[in-house]
Amino acid sequence: MDGKERREKIVSLLQNAKEPISGSALAKMLNISRQVVVQDVALLKAQNCDIISTYRGYILENKAVCKRIFKVKHTDEQTVEELNLFVDFGGVVEDVFVYHKVYDVIRAELGLKSRKDVLDYIQKFKDGKSKSLKEVTSDYHYHTITADNENILNQIQDELEKRGFLAELREYEPIELQR
Repeated sequence: MDGKERREKIVSLLQNAKEPISGSALAKMLNISRQVVVQDVALLKAQNCDIISTYRGYILENKAVCKRIFKVKHTDEQTVEELNLFVDFGGVVEDVFVYHKVYDVIRAELGLKSRKDVLDYIQKFKDGKSKSLKEVTSDYHYHTITADNENILNQIQDELEKRGFLAELREYEPIELQR
């Protein structure tokens, strides 16, 4: 088992736990040292997994514990495909935002969980009076995606890359946007 698989297993164990799991118990379950558990938990926290360290062990703050920001670029015609990709893999599209050199971050909350939510969202643009935020920045924009585990986020990232939607971060973008 490599590090990525091990961290996914840690998240899975914590999601299914009814009570906190100690670092020693996780180490024993995964046949690794407690120090490796501590390092893996630190990496997961850096990836925005809401793992909480308590005196009794590790717990997840809530079920949709993992989140990731994706910088994407696509045409208007590909918007439905992009949003459906997130929800089809089990992600929740929490928001859309752009990073503007003059105006800084401009954000809109979305909360899209299903294809119906995506359809309802797209329908709001059909009258032509409103434009999407991506038009402010030549189609580049960001989504905060939450999911039950890191594996879902990894699958989403792989599929975004496969379809050519994933965009590269630039040096002027805020460090907190880095994946």
